[in-house]
Amino acid sequence: MNSSNHTVFFGTPQFAVTILEKLIASPFIPSLVVTAPDKPVGRKQKLTPPPVKILAEKHGIPVVQPEKLDEEFIRTLQLITYNLFIVAAYGKIIPKSVLEIPEHGSINVHPSLLPKLRGASPIQGAILGGLTETGVTIMLMDEKMDHGPILANIKHDITNPKITAEKLAKELADTGAELLIETLPRYLVGEVTPEEQNHTQATYTKLITKEDGHINWEISAGEIERRIRAYTPWPGAYAYWNDKRVKFLEAEIIGGEEENKPGEIYKLGNMFAIATPQGALVPTRVQLEGKSVVDNRTLLQGYPEILGVTLD
Repeated sequence: MNSSNHTVFFGTPQFAVTILEKLIASPFIPSLVVTAPDKPVGRKQKLTPPPVKILAEKHGIPVVQPEKLDEEFIRTLQLITYNLFIVAAYGKIIPKSVLEIPEHGSINVHPSLLPKLRGASPIQGAILGGLTETGVTIMLMDEKMDHGPILANIKHDITNPKITAEKLAKELADTGAELLIETLPRYLVGEVTPEEQNHTQATYTKLITKEDGHINWEISAGEIERRIRAYTPWPGAYAYWNDKRVKFLEAEIIGGEEENKPGEIYKLGNMFAIATPQGALVPTRVQLEGKSVVDNRTLLQGYPEILGVTLD
């Protein structure tokens, strides 16, 4: 079935770009893309379009960027008969009145094995939880968050113990795009039977804020290391030294009980380590506020006075 001119795609970040690229190369080219409004970015607060908008405009696909999915937006969608909405990391709650517009409903590409890791940050949640396996689910959307019946899913091993959220997102987007294109033709001709989720097994992830990146040195080194990977590239994992932000991009863990107090920096050979109640963190890539990213030894050579400091 050729769905050209009858499909709307909802998505915003790079994850959604991968899905949209696959749709554009398939019979399911969207006739409309809905994405978030342009936002100010960087120190100069330059108004910047979301990645999905850039891709859509490159291919001549009309784009709308509603601030709210209100009655005016709904009336706009109702002007044309659509048979399918496809959603991937759109970033807004889509009301039932919108989800029910198309003939075949609204489909979501969710980067977890539902009902596990529902919510806003399933990719980060998999890393924070130390999981060795996650996946992608294609689901029919209803008015509840990640609650609708499953059309297809696929497991994805987290084989790299040092994987960041950025890298895992790319892997899951590639996997999800393939699964979506495999599932859509079968679903539209009635060959896929939606399966209700086991809601008693649901787990949830939270909306991540900038403040979540502020490291709490009272938790274990292992937990902190996972947060560094989960919060790369955003919001980043950081602490403060002399009111200046210190950002940690990569780190190793040393086991054992620590004699130093949590957050205290001490010498470890020709490097430095940071104490926690359980083990120590050895940052391998660090960035002081306003400076370039450097390795552990380089930072210590340039700022030997950091030894003995307790980070905030």
